[in-house]
Amino acid sequence: MKFMKSVVEEMKIVTWPSKERLGKDVVTVIQSTVLFALFFAVVDFGLNQLLQLFVR
Repeated sequence: MKFMKSVVEEMKIVTWPSKERLGKDVVTVIQSTVLFALFFAVVDFGLNQLLQLFVR
């Protein structure tokens, strides 16, 4: 129980982001995820095509 009490006390100290900041951060994470996914898809496709040249 001591642990839970300390967690509750610590959560009172935490500074939570505003709705605007949270929204901007969510958009940034989604954009970054999409960009990385596209990058790795292009690299994967390119390497696949390159390997196909060697196999044939």
